[in-house]
Amino acid sequence: AGSKDPWTENTPRGIPAKDEATKPQGESWERDVISRLAFAALKEQRRTRRWGIFFKVLTFAYIGLILFYFSGQWAGEPITKGRHTALIEIQGMIADNMEASADNIISGLRAAYKDKNTAGIILRINSPGGSPVQAGYVYDEVNRLRDEHPDVPIYAVITDICASGGYYIAASADEIYADKASLVGSIGVLMDGFGFVDGMHKLGIERRLITAGDHKGFLDPFAPLQEADVKHVKGMLGEIHNQFIAMVKQGRGERLKDSPDLFSGLIWTGEKGVELGLVDGLGSASYVARELINQERIVDYTIRPNYLDRFAERIGMAMVNVLATRIQLK
Repeated sequence: AGSKDPWTENTPRGIPAKDEATKPQGESWERDVISRLAFAALKEQRRTRRWGIFFKVLTFAYIGLILFYFSGQWAGEPITKGRHTALIEIQGMIADNMEASADNIISGLRAAYKDKNTAGIILRINSPGGSPVQAGYVYDEVNRLRDEHPDVPIYAVITDICASGGYYIAASADEIYADKASLVGSIGVLMDGFGFVDGMHKLGIERRLITAGDHKGFLDPFAPLQEADVKHVKGMLGEIHNQFIAMVKQGRGERLKDSPDLFSGLIWTGEKGVELGLVDGLGSASYVARELINQERIVDYTIRPNYLDRFAERIGMAMVNVLATRIQLK
């Protein structure tokens, strides 16, 4: 029968002691606040995660629809209804494995001629030139297709520039049109490079080249230029130039004016090109479609790069490189 707590002893029945009244209530309040904060944070995280997933799915769906739409246009021929003017764009450098390659241009031409609704064809050219081989392929195919489809005229329309290989292709058309400020011509052939002989001498660098064949290393930029090499290359370029001139004369005929500078490699405006017979008139693609072909509606037959296939190819190559790296590390 020890001593009694005076506070407990004097407290009326049913009223808790001071420690019992305050401590449990404080712990309950803190626990409740922490619990509410934890549930609120968890709920916010779930909401954020759901919205993030939603927007990611929406973005991928949007990109997928765009890729599907354009891959459908790139992959096949355009769906046409009714008479129209066919358009094939020739943009940039004319070269193999480029957008303006002979394969792409010829594929567009064949699709346009194949469509029975095609009333006429426009080659819209904006090119500084390129490979004479690729340009020659297109030139020959235009002539072949024209013979098969004599009722379908083909026109070349020059926008900013149509030089060298670009004009090589344009000369195959029935007629050529340009803007008054377009750049036309550059009927010539070149081969360029650099020489590093003096720079190597100053830096004390020695060139080591081993060949089999007396001229295998000709035009080596790290060796002195040889007169025999220059003579050989000039003869080769002259032969290609004569081929170029012959094709232009064949395509343009008597429309070409007798000028000593015509095949010198110079370039002129579209307005001057009309005077020289390089161009038949001034006008845009819309003008040619409306006034000459009499079909104002234009359908694009240009073969464009399929970026979906390129993306898949790059992904595949990246995976191969990763696997190869892992194998080497093992």
